[in-house]
Amino acid sequence: MKKEKLYVDGYNMIGSWPDLVKLKNMDKMADARDYLLHELSNYSKYEGIEVVLVFDAQLVPGVQHRYDKFDVTVIFTSEGETADSYIERSVGEENLILTHVMVATSDLAEQWMIFQKGASRKSANELYKDIKRTKKNIAIDATVYRMNQYKRNSPFSDKYQDYFNSLIEDMSKPKAVKAVKEKPKKKK
Repeated sequence: MKKEKLYVDGYNMIGSWPDLVKLKNMDKMADARDYLLHELSNYSKYEGIEVVLVFDAQLVPGVQHRYDKFDVTVIFTSEGETADSYIERSVGEENLILTHVMVATSDLAEQWMIFQKGASRKSANELYKDIKRTKKNIAIDATVYRMNQYKRNSPFSDKYQDYFNSLIEDMSKPKAVKAVKEKPKKKK
């Protein structure tokens, strides 16, 4: 089975997702990056996809910086290098027989370059919808897990609980219902 790897153009997502656009408009880029990282981390873990989040150096100038946080690789490109060029180069190196590479970007020119390298693409909107769907699935799974772990508090031990459950089961059988309805006649 192929390993799934997703490259995400960070500032492209920040400029497209409604919650992130609000943070961007309030000049809270660091908060927007952290929020995006959190969402991608949950998505990555649940879907079993390796995620690489790439940011342009234009908004955080300096030397190329790379770190892992919440099992997502975060890369700030070197000064003068765009996220697009970094992703294009990486896709060419990573898209192998054993790895299926996807790129999340809404940049049309970038999408054509990705197709030429043999990778698939997701638009910012498609990734946003995938993450929303994954969040719903996580909530459902968490609820099911909690319900499976739920045990009623009872003053009775397990031995008595089993006895009562078997008694209820016996009473719900048709024979038991019929026997209760037909009362034995008293001898006079």
